[in-house]
Amino acid sequence: MSEAVLSQILVTLADLKASQQLLADKVDKIQNDSVLAQTEHHLRQKVAHYHNSPGHSDSDGDTIVSPTFATEPAEHIGVYTEKPVLTTYPDDEGVKPSKMNWGESDPKARGPIVVSRLANSISIRNAIGAYGGSYSIYRSLAVAMGDLPADHKPNFENTQPPIKIRQQPQWSDSSKIVSMDPFGHLTNEYYKQEIKDGLDVRPTIAITRAHMLVPELVAEVKAGTLKVDGKVVVNEAAELNVHKAAIDPVWHLPGVAARLNVDEDFLRRSLFENTGGMYPELISRPDLKIFLPPIGGLTVYIFGNHELLSDPNTRLTVRVHDECNGSDVFGSDICTCRPYLVFGMKEAIKEAQNGGVGMIVYFRKEGRALGEVTKYLVYNARKREGDTAAKYFTRTENIAGVKDMRFQALMPDVFHWLGVTKIDRFMSMSNMKHDALIDAGIKILERVELPDELIPVDSKVEMDAKIAAGYFTNGHIPCASELNKTVGRGWEEFHA
Repeated sequence: MSEAVLSQILVTLADLKASQQLLADKVDKIQNDSVLAQTEHHLRQKVAHYHNSPGHSDSDGDTIVSPTFATEPAEHIGVYTEKPVLTTYPDDEGVKPSKMNWGESDPKARGPIVVSRLANSISIRNAIGAYGGSYSIYRSLAVAMGDLPADHKPNFENTQPPIKIRQQPQWSDSSKIVSMDPFGHLTNEYYKQEIKDGLDVRPTIAITRAHMLVPELVAEVKAGTLKVDGKVVVNEAAELNVHKAAIDPVWHLPGVAARLNVDEDFLRRSLFENTGGMYPELISRPDLKIFLPPIGGLTVYIFGNHELLSDPNTRLTVRVHDECNGSDVFGSDICTCRPYLVFGMKEAIKEAQNGGVGMIVYFRKEGRALGEVTKYLVYNARKREGDTAAKYFTRTENIAGVKDMRFQALMPDVFHWLGVTKIDRFMSMSNMKHDALIDAGIKILERVELPDELIPVDSKVEMDAKIAAGYFTNGHIPCASELNKTVGRGWEEFHA
């Protein structure tokens, strides 16, 4: 066979191979198009029945949407957009956020917080996130399981506060309140028409009254060290009369960035990346300045006349407390959290009985905002390695990277909401809390440390370490050698 003939055969074989590959690709495309067409037809059949409501707003060609997912339950079609919208941009067709003028003194001029992603509101949202903080995840589960309609409209009848929190000048100072909505308890009043018109606007603050029973304070009443006055300590059973407010976080991102002394764009990027990309609009919607983060909020407990909180001539005793479930609820003795909380409550009650006001501010910042898992890992390391005051912060930093992530700069907002300008007795040894309040322009006249007799033996490690690190005390400050001698209970002690 000549070389020329062989060359021609090879060329023909190559052409045949290419043609076969092209034919195979076309067959695959035909099959895929058929499957996609059937899926789309099936989806559109289900959508057609529910999709004619006037409030529906489909995503446009400029909006990034996800690939087609499995069809949704029929009751959800028309409630959400036809395709899941991953993110939007300010110049997308149809995007026109409801007015939001943070810092306006008139709530109508300020505008309601609109965060719902339902089809009838996704284009007019002026906030990122979801109502309910961390509980928005449980709401998602309820919707997914069919226990809760995605477009459920709450009935707010008779939910109004039992007391009036008077509007303060601080409400209209955008530098004073950046982490909560000062009008959040009056949503149903100020935005009644918007809610009636179908807009999903919800309160972020709820206020109620209650009676409380605290075992340690019951013992104080029985011992006669805490008096029954019929107003604050209601009776011999030691029932406590209290007003309390639950507050969900609402962040004004420019204000939060300024308060933390960080760049707003980098703050947005950090929030986006470190929540697993949960909220892309932190990056794509710089025009949306409000963020409802998926974190726990805070509760305020007020003893005495709440109207006197803003009166600088009335004495005020305050305990700012960060959540510690192990101690606060279950009485773990490795820290001083519950002893200080109860001590703060007792002094707040006494202040109210003397004509002043007492207040407890309770934040959900478990384990210094490092979380309970991290806290327990630190406990294990401390106890296995010999629990000394000298190493107290080291093991936390080894695991978490920092000793504390509570960053108290946002904490004073609730004081501004209540009009507080002066604290007579501050029941805290924390410099972070003290300095944050001072920086916010709130005077502190006296700092009150936890009495030695209330410190559990095993938490002496914590207390000595904190005092040596700069926590407030009127007493002795341990030196380095003394910190090595302060030792907590051993790993095997009292354990079978």
